[in-house]
Amino acid sequence: MKKSVFPVAALLLLLWQPSISLEGAKDGLNLWACVVLPTLLPFMLCSTAVVSSGGIPLLTAPFKPFLSRILGLSPAGCYVFLAGLLCGYPMGAKTCADFLAGGMISEGEARRLLAFSNHPSPMFLLGYVMAGMEDVCPAPLFLAAIYLPILPLAFLSAAAYGSGPEPSPQECRQPSSVGGFSFDRDFMGCLESMVRIGGYILAFSILAAYIRRLSPLPAPWNACLLGVTEITTGVHAIKLSLTGPALAGALAFCASFGGLSGVFQTKSVLELPRENAKKNAGLSIRHYVLWKVIHGGLSCLLLTVLLLLLPAPGAAPRLR
Repeated sequence: MKKSVFPVAALLLLLWQPSISLEGAKDGLNLWACVVLPTLLPFMLCSTAVVSSGGIPLLTAPFKPFLSRILGLSPAGCYVFLAGLLCGYPMGAKTCADFLAGGMISEGEARRLLAFSNHPSPMFLLGYVMAGMEDVCPAPLFLAAIYLPILPLAFLSAAAYGSGPEPSPQECRQPSSVGGFSFDRDFMGCLESMVRIGGYILAFSILAAYIRRLSPLPAPWNACLLGVTEITTGVHAIKLSLTGPALAGALAFCASFGGLSGVFQTKSVLELPRENAKKNAGLSIRHYVLWKVIHGGLSCLLLTVLLLLLPAPGAAPRLR
């Protein structure tokens, strides 16, 4: 009985205000088709080709001294970290789950990587989140607040999970062993992941539209609620409702956390076919949410403190 309450309530809400649902659906489809699909799909496809062709050592070689010695990552783990850092949500989580299923990383390393390898891309931060924010926060400072907490998260996750035993050569199954890269097969696999991601973007865009139109909360609280729900809608609302260090701190938390939409997108790419279900059993979405909350809190705190301590952007120096 309890399980049926939410679907019934959602259906009644859609029937009561269908125009709001239509508005949110249009926003979600526009975001998916015009931004997420053309940005993320090529990265997914190219990443699959790189892994299938054995190109991981070549790409990770310049970063291996730091990532292996400081963070204790394997070559495949280095690639997961770089994919999550550069490609944006949820590419890090997808690569992590794929590599764990293929035996390319251990379960312990996969748990660690999921804790600190799924982030907004620099392109999204600079092109969307930081647009029009030059007078509030310098872009390098904002990027530092988003990415510097990765280091304490990496060390904390190592203490929590360890690295686990490395997969044996017999367990390590490279994609090339099952036929190498196939554009048709791998394109359809990537497209399936994109459809799942698009479904969650659509659902949470509709939810964000209802929050935006019907929430009785004050504008600042409503904007923060939107930021926790869906990152793109939330960023726009936060910019309209907050100012100064509070604005920058809220944006930092929103971007680092990724929103509930990002959480469910991540959950969708962690789900493997039934025959591989046991191979990613150690990847907990609950643990992932906890790490993202910690990351968001660290980013918000770091940026707020830095903005309070440093001179305001564009402020004239004091003359003695």
